[in-house]
Amino acid sequence: MLIFNAVLLLFFDFYIFFALRATKIKVVKKRWFPYVWWGYALGLLLGLVIATKFDMPLSYRSVILVAFFMTAVCKFIFIIILLIDDLRRGGLWIARLLVPAKKQQAAPSEQSLDAPLPEQPKNGISRSEFLTKSGLIVASLPIFPLSWGVIAGGYDYKIRRQKLYLPNLPSSFHGLRIGQISDVHSGSFYNQKAVLGGVEMLLGEKPDAIFFTGDLVNNVASEMRDYQDIFTKVKADLGVFSVLGNHDYGDYYFGKEDSPAKRKNLKDLIDTHKVMGWDLLMDENRSLKLGNEQLAIVGVQNWGTGRFPKKGDLAKALQGTEESAVKLLLSHDPSHWRAQVLDTDIDVMFAGHTHGMQFGVRGEHFQWSPAKYIYKEWAGLYEEQNKKLYVNVGYGFLGYPGRVGILPEITIFELIKGDKPLVS
Repeated sequence: MLIFNAVLLLFFDFYIFFALRATKIKVVKKRWFPYVWWGYALGLLLGLVIATKFDMPLSYRSVILVAFFMTAVCKFIFIIILLIDDLRRGGLWIARLLVPAKKQQAAPSEQSLDAPLPEQPKNGISRSEFLTKSGLIVASLPIFPLSWGVIAGGYDYKIRRQKLYLPNLPSSFHGLRIGQISDVHSGSFYNQKAVLGGVEMLLGEKPDAIFFTGDLVNNVASEMRDYQDIFTKVKADLGVFSVLGNHDYGDYYFGKEDSPAKRKNLKDLIDTHKVMGWDLLMDENRSLKLGNEQLAIVGVQNWGTGRFPKKGDLAKALQGTEESAVKLLLSHDPSHWRAQVLDTDIDVMFAGHTHGMQFGVRGEHFQWSPAKYIYKEWAGLYEEQNKKLYVNVGYGFLGYPGRVGILPEITIFELIKGDKPLVS
């Protein structure tokens, strides 16, 4: 994936560079321009390789990832505009081949009123140069919201409150408060103080139990080295329950094939959960007891549709829960809900994974993100067949080290015995 991204960005660089050199923009004609252009492009790619393949300080990695992401987005937008112009010019070239030369040179009075205007007017700039200059302006616009997303969005933790109405809920659990965080992605963090602030917000809510729904790291267990002590503070009277996400297996670093290094990395990650005091559920369940009543907390390994790992064994995880009045499932990928979970007697599934693509709009009664075109359920509460799914948009970030509109989430649930009241 890294090699593919590098080759793609270099293609963008070549395409844009020669398009700019073909214009009359003065700065690109300067002798120093190629050195600056290619120095930045190659330096950025070298920095990306170092940041992703070697154990570098988090601050260095963050700077490189921010620069890479913003550069790639701006160049991609510029490429689209340049392609539009190239397609337009290609169409004109074909049209001139098809139209006899004599017609093209006819007197103005004999030309069709809808004949194409000359490519280069006597006064002003050509349409190609206009599009190129406009493209430069349009392509630079994302820098402002993306920069703000890094400065203010990545650690702007928001508490979302959600009541869960469950008719079969044992009376002892009425009013029980559950906290959920998901998708920590500790390898992307670079601000320990801000991360600790989010953890303190969660603990300030005093939840009775806490769920973590996967992706503790980006790739390797060692990414938790600087943050393990912070997340060890995440405690609750009835326990902290966790599951693995697709990033926790190391597939994106070690490859999908099994290897001793990959097995050791997974063991180290499992041990990290234990050291922090989190109860990691690997296709298993726990009984949560209050007085003489209980409910089941079920946790599966990652199971997702498409290219994502299908390691979870839901049937195995449910063994022994037959008598439980209410079953709460932790499963990282929300696509699992529609693919398998709806066919079971699980009451509520808690998921993460989507991040809400870290970009969009999220209000009390309206939300939108490009994530909705990939995941049918991507943020918030969903209900079907008297069963529920909640998708947390994540505590951390991945790739782009920030968030625009879709802010990092801490969810606080309140379990309510009974049916949801009708809205008048």
